[in-house]
Amino acid sequence: MNNLNTQNPIVHTDSFKDKLESEFKKGISLSLYFGIWFCALAFLGATTLREWPIPWRMFGFALIKAGLCAKFMLIGEAAFPLNPNRRLGIVPSLLAQSIIYLAIVLLLNYLEYGVDGVIHGRDFVSSLASFGNGDPLHIVALLIVYWLIVWPYLLFTGMSIVLGNTHTIAILFGPPKSPN
Repeated sequence: MNNLNTQNPIVHTDSFKDKLESEFKKGISLSLYFGIWFCALAFLGATTLREWPIPWRMFGFALIKAGLCAKFMLIGEAAFPLNPNRRLGIVPSLLAQSIIYLAIVLLLNYLEYGVDGVIHGRDFVSSLASFGNGDPLHIVALLIVYWLIVWPYLLFTGMSIVLGNTHTIAILFGPPKSPN
């Protein structure tokens, strides 16, 4: 008599091509998400400073920064995979992890300032100190904004892990439309 409990379950593994395609789509989506935020913040900064005409290159830099942040965010996810706990709830279980991702974003911003300084002929270390104009309160304000950018992405990802991507998208955007 066969005991069904002792048989190995069939495990479906995606091919390398499927995983690569999935990561590529995730990277593009995350780049677009960050790009919208960074372009909006750049636009806000330009209008706050009353820059006219609006310097269009700032949007290009915002999109480049978004792509880099998305790449490093995906690396951060690979190094520290999201692990939402159903019993604690998605929000409490991902809160500590959001601080890790925030630290990654902060580190990247410091690195960006250091590299930018070297490109413009300044010392790397002194360029690091110019991040946030060297004002700790301004850096805290930036961290709050960055956390508000990263947090919804982490919640969406946590919901996708717990509920499945199809169910999460259906909950947020409605069921898929059936072709006529």
